[in-house]
Formats: sequence, structure tokens, C-alpha cells
Amino acid sequence: MPRRTDISSILLIGSGPIVIGQACEFDYSGTQACRVLKEEGYRVILVNSNPATIMTDPDFADATYIEPLRLDVLTRVIEQERPDALLPTLGGQTALNLAMELVEAGVLDKYGVELIGARSEAIATAEDRHLFKEAMLEIGLQVPASGIAHSLEEAQEVVKDLGLPVIIRPAYILGGKGTGMAATIEEFDKAAQNGLDASPITEILIEQSIAGWKEFELEVMRDQDDNCVVVCSIENFDPMGVHTGDSITVAPAQTLTDIEYQEMRDASFACLRRVGVETGGSNVQFAVNPKNGDQVVIEMNPRVSRSSALASKATGFPIAKIAARLAVGYTLDEIPNDITKKTPAAFEPTIDYVVTKIPRWAFEKFPGAEGILGTSMQSVGEVMAIGRTFTESLQKGLRSLENGRLGLNADPAEKSLNEMNDKDLRAAAKIATPDRIYQVEALFRRGFTVDEIHSDTSIDPWFLDQILAITEERSYLENENLDTLDKRSWKRAKQLGFSDAQLAYLWKTQESLVREKREDLGIIPTYKTVDTCGAEFEADTPYHYSTWEDENEVQPSDRPKIMILGSGPNRIGQGIEFDYCCVHASFALRSAGYETIMVNCNPETVSTDYDTSDRLYFEPLTHEDVSHVIDVEKPERIIVSLGGQTPLKLASVLPEELIAGTSPRSIDIAEDRELWNDLCRSIDINQPPGGTAVNLDEARKIADDVGFPVLIRPSYVLGGRAMEIVYDHSQLEKAMAELLQFGSLGIEGGLSAERPVLVDRFLEEAIEVDVDAIRDSTGDAVIGAVMEHVEEAGIHSGDSACVIPPPHLSKEVIAQIEEFTLQIAEALDVKGLINVQFAVKEDQIYVIEANPRASRTVPFVAKATGVPLAKIASRVMVGATLSELREEKLLVPPVSGDHVAVKEAVLPFNRFPEADPVLGPEMRSTGEVMGIDLTTGLAFAKSQISAGGALPESGTVFMSLADRDKETGLEAARSLSDLGLEIVATKGTAEYLEKNGIVIKEIVAKLDEEGTDAVELIRSGSVQLVVNSPHGRGPRADGDHIRGAAGAEDIPLLTTASAALAAAKGLHEWKNSSLEVRTLQTYHQGVKTEKQHEE
Repeated sequence: MPRRTDISSILLIGSGPIVIGQACEFDYSGTQACRVLKEEGYRVILVNSNPATIMTDPDFADATYIEPLRLDVLTRVIEQERPDALLPTLGGQTALNLAMELVEAGVLDKYGVELIGARSEAIATAEDRHLFKEAMLEIGLQVPASGIAHSLEEAQEVVKDLGLPVIIRPAYILGGKGTGMAATIEEFDKAAQNGLDASPITEILIEQSIAGWKEFELEVMRDQDDNCVVVCSIENFDPMGVHTGDSITVAPAQTLTDIEYQEMRDASFACLRRVGVETGGSNVQFAVNPKNGDQVVIEMNPRVSRSSALASKATGFPIAKIAARLAVGYTLDEIPNDITKKTPAAFEPTIDYVVTKIPRWAFEKFPGAEGILGTSMQSVGEVMAIGRTFTESLQKGLRSLENGRLGLNADPAEKSLNEMNDKDLRAAAKIATPDRIYQVEALFRRGFTVDEIHSDTSIDPWFLDQILAITEERSYLENENLDTLDKRSWKRAKQLGFSDAQLAYLWKTQESLVREKREDLGIIPTYKTVDTCGAEFEADTPYHYSTWEDENEVQPSDRPKIMILGSGPNRIGQGIEFDYCCVHASFALRSAGYETIMVNCNPETVSTDYDTSDRLYFEPLTHEDVSHVIDVEKPERIIVSLGGQTPLKLASVLPEELIAGTSPRSIDIAEDRELWNDLCRSIDINQPPGGTAVNLDEARKIADDVGFPVLIRPSYVLGGRAMEIVYDHSQLEKAMAELLQFGSLGIEGGLSAERPVLVDRFLEEAIEVDVDAIRDSTGDAVIGAVMEHVEEAGIHSGDSACVIPPPHLSKEVIAQIEEFTLQIAEALDVKGLINVQFAVKEDQIYVIEANPRASRTVPFVAKATGVPLAKIASRVMVGATLSELREEKLLVPPVSGDHVAVKEAVLPFNRFPEADPVLGPEMRSTGEVMGIDLTTGLAFAKSQISAGGALPESGTVFMSLADRDKETGLEAARSLSDLGLEIVATKGTAEYLEKNGIVIKEIVAKLDEEGTDAVELIRSGSVQLVVNSPHGRGPRADGDHIRGAAGAEDIPLLTTASAALAAAKGLHEWKNSSLEVRTLQTYHQGVKTEKQHEE
């Protein structure tokens, strides 16, 4: 059937901020859907709170609402826009749950909005654990023995029948939130309660544990004529018991027999039909008993999922694009395959290579987090690698992770494994952790067998045998050297995935010498094409991966080429904002007539979509892999400064004449403390006093000279990695000891003169300010925006809320900050973007640091001001001037309106209950949201709702403040009690507030005193908001427990008095105004406050 003509406008709900369990794979699917539906001629209305995604750019939808994803807000949008249909299957669990809320609230019926893509009954059948179990049994599919409970008492009855161990699965959740395993009654009671709390409908499925079985997923699609296809089969390397988002996964499935696969294929189609998914993509998960081949269905997602992004990139079959077309009436046989142009989407993809996905974790950011993998997802990103064999793609994937590893061991980081004895190493490998795969390889080197390791880990013997092949090759290589290895053996080592850097480690030589020797022997990679059809048909799309064969499939081209290096895996400190910049660069440069080449290894993002750039290389971002692509493509310029620290680290090793924009030398000046200090002195800008240290004595001397508190941090890092504020000598000693052990610095050989520690006086109670600007090669420059942080200096800028325009800075101070920014850009000879951070204390301006690259605020600034900074910067980097771009109308003046935009960070502490949720100089947020309205208060209130910390409009606020915060805290308390909220506080805070006229309902005991303490009060449910700022000196234990309790009870928590004050003002305005929603397109035309009153 052709497209539907009875609907003309479609509402899409985005997935909101990036959180653990729901990352930018939905940015990718939603962006695809917006593009396709607009091409088909529909009016697209998008609601999403995330400013960092391409999807919320004003070009992708006709009406873009950057608003909180909440029932009242969506109802207001529907009332205003009157869409004909709602497509809820492309915004992850968030969109699905909101669609169900809209159905249940009667909003869709009231305004005549049709749910397309999945009916509400189908969503309920798949998401409600009880309905799903019944449905599967009805069609003869096996499910694990289980029972349903809605309370702890019911759960205890169920477990009596089932027996232990069990697994607990809540209904309507994402990323396995609230799932858990229990082998004892104590564990069970805790896990069952967690599950009930996590489920929005307080429902859990208690299932007999099948931990240790093999886990598989099938990515399937169905159209309205009941045509079904399997897009991709995926097998988990880890057995059941590790969430699939935390498991290494492999496509296609490697260990199923053809009969088992056909059985699974039939079962997935039967599941799709019974659940009632009429059109679109779904993901069905199975477990297989390795002893007898029994199959059970675990669950299905009636929507595009994390695995859909992986399956799309693994096969070249664009699931989200096709799902959007199916939702508006097309059938699979009517939709052409983009890549072959000759086959329809009804052809199942076949692949003649192996794809491996490896998760990226961030446990180092959460001291106290256990780092053990289980049924609840904890990874923050992932990489994907393509090779001709599993071993090749596994080693490529491991070196893509940006965690200092060069592959499967054979690198300096294996030292810690070599130091463990057999017994400890074997015991460690029994537990699922991010390091398990490295431990398994180390056990093989010590002579353990496949059978022994299989019985310890339940990892399938086929995968273990593949790892053993890598170990055996390594032991062969260790007995050879650079001069003795013959051509055939070189090729075999490369086909098993060994990098030049691993070979250099094994032979104790330099990587450059290994490369030179290999190339002399003519061992160079060839590039193959991802074509969806195993080369049965010709493929038009240049989507490539490297391998070590004889035939190269890269087509020559004579257009001027620009290569863009992407940002690698999502992780804390380097998120989707950088992917946004890379995609913008590709769009802008393609429009300007360049051929763009994208190199990246992240399957979740828009940059690795095969039609974002002219050519896509799915490759690790290492010196070796990038150099190979340069050799084959011969680009005129390479853009390294838009993808965050990952490509920037390569700037110094790639040919300098190819680096586009700011020179590597300037990047070094900004990073090298001595050179940077000289630059600041030469243009007469204040800096906080400080110095550099390579050992504790030097650090002590600097701290004594400048006075405590001091901020200490390693140089050359991103996301405030390992930064700390210390208040005395004992804290300094501890912090320096930690730095010597610290993650990748430890791996790379610790501190050195090249990588010293920076020790600076910490400016307490200063306002932190961020500025983004662009300068061209003629010296012309433009300020993107000046942003004022809500939290005071000392909170990492990525974790602090920030506001455009600055609410508390005078015109003079802003003008001076802009002037300083332009002077720094001039002194560094910047050609492209620069971000400068300042601290303002009593109108004195101090510069903290400058980064001559894209910063994470670029997308937010572009949405707030209407100026596409990343597009402008990418053109400037390849030689265009700002005046030419003004003529082209690419560079436009910022919007002149009265709106205020607030960016707020979204923190993942609910996934790491053991970590203290206090903010500091080390970045911990996974994503961000934006609030936009006509006053600072309303914009801030919207940002809090979007970030999941909606502020209470009644009830009780608990306050416990450090002395330095009491003055600001008093103002916040006054504002909160004016709103009718009651205040309880700890003794010191209560005395101060009472002395200043605030009524205190109750004085709360300290944790070791008699009486009700804060933790008990929070747990009892009688507190609706916690304001607790950590006390700088002395024990922070009380605060840790209070903040931990607030996190566990899901109560909004503010850890700075300035945030409490902003929240109180926001709440005040929120209560006294009617809810207004406006599109980004409207804000970009300029909205004035007077107009609001006339209406």
C-alpha cells in the first residue's frame, strides 16, 4: 500500500537526556524518522528535552519543542498542535511510557490523535510482564517458570513456589533498571523491593534463574501485510545474568545450528504477531540451554531499541527509517534498499563479516561503585568493530574503547594481571566485570584449558577457543622479532587483530618501526564494503571497514576531500555533543562542495549513519587505523577539533600540514601550563595562582605558597578526570597518591614532566562563566554566547546548570569577558572554535582555562541563539572567512528575543547507589537537558523537570548547609517558606535560619545523636526535597549518608545553596504562571515578553 493520505501531521516523542540504559541510539533513530517523514510530506512535530542531539535542530522537524517530557507538557503541545497521529516507537522507553500515559489519561481520544507504529494493547502486552508471559504460553512458546507480584508479601509467596535462585524483572523499565538476581532470602527481599520501586506500575516478574544459559537477540520487522524479516541475529558473549547492554555482543550469531536458528526465527515472528506489533521494528530476546538446546523467550521490545542501532550499523539496513515508512502505510516490498537500490526492504540482509559490540563503562567516576556486571545496565556507551573474523573484530573493538588498551592484552596495562597468582586470577574471572575478557586471556597464557574456564564462567567454548587462538598466536609472536617474522606470519597476526602497538610491546620496540617494517613487506590493509547482501548485488554506498585481504573496494574520486575524526564511544566527559559537531561539519562541508569522510567507531550515533557523510569508515580512532584511512583517501585536510579529546590526542602524531583549523602547536600552548601562564601574562589576564608538580613535595610547596583550598588535576584530560578540591595537607597527600594510581595515567606510566599535576588556588564562592567563540584566519571573530553557571566555581562545568543570557553579571563584566576571550583567541591564533572558562569574584575576572576546540556547550548555544556554531566553525577551519559566511547567510546574528535558556546536567547516581551523589570538579553527568522560557525562573524550573528532579510544590524541605552557604541558603529558605513549604534542618543550619526569622518545623539530629536523624526522616517519606551542601573540611560522612538516602528514595537533591536559590525562584514562577510551550522555530524568530501580556 502507498503512504497514508488521511493523516498530515505526526507527533514524535524523543527519548530525552542521555542516561544509562538509553543513550544516543534513540537520537539516531529519531533523527532518521524526522528526515523520512518530512521527505514523505508530513508535518513533523517533535518534543524532546535534549539540546545535544541533532534531532532537536530546527531543520529536522517542522515544529521542535525543547520541553520537559511529562504528561502535562505533552498534553499542552497536543492541544496547541492538534497532530493527526503519534508515533511512539522511536524514542526508547521514555516515549513508549509517555504514549501509554497519554492513552490512559484520555488525551489522545480527546484530541483525536491516532497511535501509529504500535497500538496501546501491543505495548501493554510486551511491557506488562504478566500479559507477555500469558501471551507466549498461549502460542506454545516456552518462558522460564515465573510468577507476578505487586507487593513484597505477594513476592514472598511466589518465591516459595519457585525456589531460589531467581531473577526479578520490573515492568515498563529501561536498561534493566531495578532488575536483580537473588540466591538468598535476604537478597530476594532487597531485590524484590528495588524492582517494585523501579516499575512505574509497581509490578515485578519473579523468574526461575537461567543464569549461565546462552543469550541471543533477533532484530525483526513486520509490515501491515504480515511480511516479516529478520534484520540481524545477535549473540551475547556473556551468558545470561549480564544485561545485554553490558555484554560484549556479536553479529551474526556464531554458535547456533541452522535448525536452532530457524526455530528462533519462527518463534520471533510468532511473538511479533501475538503481541500485535502491526508495523515496525522489534527486538526479541531468547535464552538457550547449552546442555540440551532448549529455547525460552525472555522478553521483547515493541519499539526500536539499543540493539536496533547496532543491527542497522552492522548490516547497513536502516531500521528506524524503514519503521517510520511502515508506520505511514508502506509495506516492506515497496521500500527500496538504500544501499543496493535494486533490492526491496523485504530482502533479509546477509553479512559476510563479523561485528563485535563492546560496552564502555565509567566505574572510575564513581568511587564506591562495585564494578560488577549484573542484570541492571551500567555502561555509558559502546563501540562496534567490523572484521572478517571474530578475533579480528574483537581486538579492533577492544582498542577502540579509549581506555588505554591496545587490544586483548599484549600492552602495558596487562601488568596488573601478571602480578596476580593463579588462584586469585581464576577467582576474579568467575565474576562478570569489565576486565573479565582480559583475565580469561591471561588464564590461557598460564595453561588453563577451555573446559576449566567454561566451567568457571559459562562463556561458550567456541568464544573461548577463539580467545585461545589469540593467545597461541601471541606466544608464537613472542618467539619472533621485527626482523625474523615472515610475510605470511605478519599477515596472520594482523588477521587475528593484533595492532602495531601490541607487536611493538611484545618485541620491546617502537610502534613506528613496526609499521615501517610491515609496509616494507607490503602488508597493508584492504577496505571492504558493508552492502547488506554479501556482495550478491552491487552496492552504491561507500561504507567501509578494514581487513587484511587482497582486493580493495574503495572507489577513487577526484573531488576535494575533508576527513572528520569522530569522538569514539560515548562516555562521561565526552558525549553526544561532540558527535553533533562532527555531523554538522559533514553537512556544512558537503553543502560547500567537499567530499566528506567520517571515521568513527560508535554504533549509536548519527555520524556513523551511512548517509551523513560521502564516505564512512567504521574504524578505531587510533594512530595506526586512522593513518591507513589517510593513505587510501588522501584528504586535503583532517578535522580533529570537533570530536572532543579522542581525535585531539591524534593531532600531534598526524601530519601537521593536514590538520584543519587551529594548529597542534596552539593546542599545546593551551594545555601546557608554563606556556599558558606566559600567554596570560602577555595579555595581562588574571589567573588563580598555582603551579605544576610531579611529586608530593612539589605539590606541598605550591599549596603552602598559594594557600588552601587548592584544586588539583592532571594535565591533558577531559571531563575533569581525577580533579579534586583539597582543604589541607592530609587531603593533598591522599589525592596525590590517588593520581599516581589513576586509570590511564597509571597505564601510561604515571606522572612525568610531560604530564605533571596542576595545583591551583581554588576560588571559593566565585561565579563560573563559560564562553564559546569562533575566530577565522583573518583575525575576525564572533562570540557565540557567554554562559553563567548556577553552581559556583568548583563544580565541573559539565555538571553545572548554566544560563544564557547571564542573569547576575553586569554589562561591564560581560563586555570585559568577551574582550578577554577574543584576546586569548588572537594570542593562540585560533582558526575555528574556542571555549574559555572564567571565574568572577567580586567583579574581578580570572581565566581558568581555554580549549581551542569544540566544547560540550556548542549545541546548547546554537539552540539558544539560533547561530549554527559547528557548521560555521567547520567552514572556517577549511579556509572560509566569517565575512564570506555572513554573505552566504550561514552566519546570522544571534536571535534578539527575551527568552532565557538553561542547560542542566543529568546524573546517573540512581545506577550507582554506593557512590556519593555530591557534585565536584570531576564530571559525572551522562547527558543534559534544556529549559527555555521567558524568565530565568521558568526556564530553570523546566530544566529541573526535564532532568527528572521536578521540584515539590508542597510538603517539607530538609536543609543542612555548610557555613559558607548559609547566606545564600537563607534567601532560598525564605523563598521556599513563602511558597508554603515547611522546613526542617540540622542544628547549626536551623539556628542560623531561625535567628533570621525562618520558621523551622523540626530540628533534625545528627546521625550519631539521639532523636530522629535525617536519613530516617528521608526514608520515612516525610521529606520532598533535600538541600545538603558538603562541608569542605572535616568528615563528610553525615552528608554522604543523607545524599545517599535522598538518591535511594528518588527525592530531588540539591548539593549547592545557589542551586537551591535558583530552584526556589523557579518554583515561585512556575506556581504563579500558566504553562506555556513554544517551538524553537518561534524562539528563533524572537519572542518578546510584552507580547505575552497582549495575548
